[in-house]
Amino acid sequence: MRKILLSTAAVGLIATPALAEVSDGVVKIGILNDQSGVYADFGGKYSYEAARMAVEDFGGKVLDAPVEVVTADHQNKPDIASNIARQWYDTEQVDAIMELTTSSVGLAVQALSQEKKKITVNTGAATTELTGPQCTPYGFHWAYDTHALAVGTGGALVKEGGDSWFFLTADYAFGYSLEEQTGNFVKSQGGTVAGAVRHPLATTDYSSFLLQAQASGAKVIGLANAGMDTQNAIKQAAEFGITAGGQRLAALLFTLAEVHGIGLDAAQGLTLTESFYWNRTPESRAFGERFKERTGVMPNMVHAGTYSAVTQYLKAIQEAGTDETEAVAAKMHEMPVDDIFAQGGKVGPNGRLIKDVYLMEVKAPGDVTEDWDYYNVLATIPGDQAFLNPAESGCPLVQ
Repeated sequence: MRKILLSTAAVGLIATPALAEVSDGVVKIGILNDQSGVYADFGGKYSYEAARMAVEDFGGKVLDAPVEVVTADHQNKPDIASNIARQWYDTEQVDAIMELTTSSVGLAVQALSQEKKKITVNTGAATTELTGPQCTPYGFHWAYDTHALAVGTGGALVKEGGDSWFFLTADYAFGYSLEEQTGNFVKSQGGTVAGAVRHPLATTDYSSFLLQAQASGAKVIGLANAGMDTQNAIKQAAEFGITAGGQRLAALLFTLAEVHGIGLDAAQGLTLTESFYWNRTPESRAFGERFKERTGVMPNMVHAGTYSAVTQYLKAIQEAGTDETEAVAAKMHEMPVDDIFAQGGKVGPNGRLIKDVYLMEVKAPGDVTEDWDYYNVLATIPGDQAFLNPAESGCPLVQ
């Protein structure tokens, strides 16, 4: 009898070797982001759908194990995000957490994930701290960062004569990073920074902040905020006649979702930087049309970046032959990234995805020939220029 039992066990191991390499027999990915606040359209439920699309396109399984996607709203609060992440890791067997819109949240969850030896892929957070001093062996930064935005939008406006700046800054890690990166880049190009004023996240009244910016006399008012904060600031700036008076607004983090939300009448002529545009190539267009059929909206760089991050994570598990964190992280650092989001992308030792980004101009309403085709692509900024920056020297993983 003992020989028969051993034989049966051996047959079982031979028949299902892949499942033995997947913890708990399931690969579970968590999409943690803002689903009810100022960044709900920026990422939100649409990033969750992008993640589900990626899993479905991958076949729903990896190493013969099913792949599940769970999601939660962190309400832009690091403590809530950390509690959700801890529960996911400790009791719900989540293997990796992605998206993580809001830099303070991204930093908190990345730090917890290092402690738990779990992978995070930030596609919604912007701060370069994620790949600088607070980098981790298991943390990846995928869609964009504040340095890329500074080089793209800031660089374009300085070249056009916008050589004096005043910043309207969201009062948390993301805003500080975007103000610092853009200000440093402006000064490196011979420009000046007249000052800055900080506003609370999700404020609704920008009057006092805009009056200070207007009084500064700066040629460019840099909006170091995002989502509904940027939309509201732009609308109220128009009411104050700021652009009519000759000052320019720089929407430093503005995506297709916000352009659609504010409307072309208000957004036309804005210069912005994104790392994805649905109507740039036949492949991106095909993806965009599939995404819109599913969600009712066209994807921005956060949605497409989340699709790419989930896809690459599953590819890394497939290549590693296991979902064990060390092995998968090594593969994610090693493998090139070629998909609808990144062509010829590479991941640095600090976890930063290096890929091209695009300088865009929002079209005038009369120039739009089809729904959601809101951008003219002004320039391609090579990934090495957009993402390789001095902030990375603070990462202990970079030699």
